[in-house]
Amino acid sequence: QVQLVESGGGLVQPGGSLRLSCAASGITFSVYDMAWYRQAPGKQRELVAINNSGGTTNYADFVKGRFTISRDNDKKTVYLQMNSLKPEDTAVYYCSAQRNVFITRTYWGQGTQVTVSS
Repeated sequence: QVQLVESGGGLVQPGGSLRLSCAASGITFSVYDMAWYRQAPGKQRELVAINNSGGTTNYADFVKGRFTISRDNDKKTVYLQMNSLKPEDTAVYYCSAQRNVFITRTYWGQGTQVTVSS
């Protein structure tokens, strides 16, 4: 059974930091592209950062210089280090795993709430 479990969300003041984790099971983690998305109430889900199976990273413009995505293939975990948080970063953050070899397979975690407020 494939599972992606996010953790590390919570309440933080503007300018603060959080580190999100997403632990995967049931997949060959190292061959999957991992990504973080977020969704605020009433808004579409948006891509935050990608760390593909080769280690290449890409970031949305609104988090460049503030967030860092990384992965530990031995622990089958992807991380999102979030610094200099802003109120507009408030959202549910979702972890995804995708593999696109002959067929596309995509899995999602349940999400973890991040609230940035004073």
